[in-house]
Formats: sequence, structure tokens, C-alpha cells
Amino acid sequence: MAYKIIASQCTGCSACEFECPNAAISMKGDIFVISASKCTECDGQFDSPQCAAVCPVPKTCVPA
Repeated sequence: MAYKIIASQCTGCSACEFECPNAAISMKGDIFVISASKCTECDGQFDSPQCAAVCPVPKTCVPA
């Protein structure tokens, strides 16, 4: 399973992009998106997905 970013809630702050250990997050237009093929939910690297941990808007980075 991968995480996704709720586009309507994304502020484009870029906090998640730099925290992703798999480089699965990139800018697309005015918002960030998560590549499902690269996202591992930080399994084996962190206790929880880092995109959700650093996002300033609650429930913007969520399980797909």
C-alpha cells in the first residue's frame, strides 16, 4: 500500500518532499504527489510515514 496526498488540502509547503526517504514525492502543478510505485510507507526506515508526520495540515497525507 502507498500513501497519497489530498490535493485540495495540500498547501505546497514542500515539507514532505524532503523527508521522503524514497524520493517518492514530487511537485505536479501547484501541489505535491506521491508515486505509488516508490512509496513504501517508510517501512523498515521509520516507525511511521514521514510525509504524514511532517505535514502541517492534518490528514493530508493518508493511506491510498
